Amino acid sequence: MTAHTRAGFVAIVGAPNAGKSTLVNGLVGSKVSIVSHKVQTTRMRVIGIAMADLPDDGRAQVVLVDTPGIFRMTKRRLERAMVAAAWQGADDADVVALVVDAERGVGPETEAILERLKTQRAPRYLVLNKIDLVPREKLLALAADINARVPFEQTFMVSALKHDGIDAILKTVAAALPAGPFLYPEDQAADLPMRLLAAEVTREQVFLQLHQELPYEAAVETDKWEDRKDGSTRIEQTIHVQREGQRAIVLGKGGAKIKQIGARARHELSQMLERPVHLFLHVKVSEKWSEDPSHYKSIGLDWEP
Repeated sequence: MTAHTRAGFVAIVGAPNAGKSTLVNGLVGSKVSIVSHKVQTTRMRVIGIAMADLPDDGRAQVVLVDTPGIFRMTKRRLERAMVAAAWQGADDADVVALVVDAERGVGPETEAILERLKTQRAPRYLVLNKIDLVPREKLLALAADINARVPFEQTFMVSALKHDGIDAILKTVAAALPAGPFLYPEDQAADLPMRLLAAEVTREQVFLQLHQELPYEAAVETDKWEDRKDGSTRIEQTIHVQREGQRAIVLGKGGAKIKQIGARARHELSQMLERPVHLFLHVKVSEKWSEDPSHYKSIGLDWEP
C-alpha cells in the first residue's frame, strides 16, 4: 500500500447535546449514530467510517469514534461507564475533534474537557457547531477564548444539522491521519454490530415519540434476529424501563404509542438494511437493569464497579 493511502481514528468529543452524533452522521453520509433532542443518548463508542480524497490524488479512510457526551458529575454507575467510554475513545485516537455548541458556549462540562485535553498528545481540532444561531462577533470571541485555554491545530465553524462546513473538517482530518492501508472495507459505513445498531434505531424512536415523558435510562435490546428465505428480516426487541408507570407510557392508550414507535423504527431499519423488516417490540419493567453487568455488555459499555 502506498503513502497515497491514509487511515486512522478521529475521536469526536464534547459536552452532551453539542451535536457530535449529527456531525458523525453528516461526515459519513448515513445514519450510524442515534440523534435526539435528549442529552446523553449516545452510550457506546459508535464507529462511523468516511472516505475522503486527498490533495495528492490519494484516498483516506477516516474512522470516526462518536463518544458519549462527557459530563462532570459521575455519581451513577451508568454515567461513569459512559464517561470512561468517551475518554477511552479519545485516548486511542490519532486525531481528536472537540465539538462545542456555539450557542451555549463554554459551560462546566466543556471546561472539564478542555482541562483533560491539555494532556492529549494527538492533534486537536475545534469544531464550533450551530453557528447559524450565533452572531459572527460572538463566534470569533468564543474561538479565541477556547484557543487561549488550549491551542488547537485549526478551528472550524459549522452547522452539522444543515451540513454547512463539514466537508472542510473531513478533508483536514483526513490529511492529518497516518499513512497506511485502510482498516475497513471501503463500502462499510459503521463497525457497530447490526443487532446493536437496530436497538439504537428503536431507542431513538422511543426518545423521539415520548419526548420528556421517559428518562434517558430506557434501554433497548435485540433479542432475536432472523434473516428469512423470502429476503426479509424478523427482529424481536425488548424495551427496558425501570417502573410500571413508564411501561404504561411506552405502551400508550390501547397500545397506540408502542405501535407508532414500532412503525417508525421498522421504516428506518428497512431503509438501512434495504429489505423488508418485521419488527416485534416488547416492554419489560427491569428496575435494576442499570446495575446489571450483562446489560452493559449488551449496549457496548464496560462494567464500572
